[in-house]
Amino acid sequence: MLLKNDREQLIRSLRTHRVNTLTELRRIEKLFASNDSADVTEAMTTAWAHYVNSNNLLSELRGMTKNYPFSSECLDEAKWQVIGDPTSTRSWNYCWLILTKINNENLIRKHARLLAVKPTMWGGRSPSPSSVDKLSTACEQEWTRALNQMLRQWSTPPSKSGK
Repeated sequence: MLLKNDREQLIRSLRTHRVNTLTELRRIEKLFASNDSADVTEAMTTAWAHYVNSNNLLSELRGMTKNYPFSSECLDEAKWQVIGDPTSTRSWNYCWLILTKINNENLIRKHARLLAVKPTMWGGRSPSPSSVDKLSTACEQEWTRALNQMLRQWSTPPSKSGK
């Protein structure tokens, strides 16, 4: 049980974006799990949106994908899909919605392939089909590992009112 002063301090740190890593945001989200008040929900919603929109999510994904940096285009597509998805209101957690969208829509496979066929990845040359397959597979494996590692932060979906 959080003391009132601790609760207010955590809400303030969320609103001022002093917390900006997945692990720390999850820690606070877990502390607030039993508290469904409007100020907590608003602070968590805003904090998660800031985490994603300030590129902290992309930075953390890229920190976990050193050999083949995670695709910003993949993340951008997931953001657009979440924004256009009427069921996205089921959660206050924009980050979780995006990560699950990437997973459920197989966006990693799509964007790994798109990256692998770019001539810029091959010094301006057109790559052979087997080279494209190898690079695409390597990106897909590394990006999927990072995505799964992030998704393991949630044992249950962060949804509103148990929906």
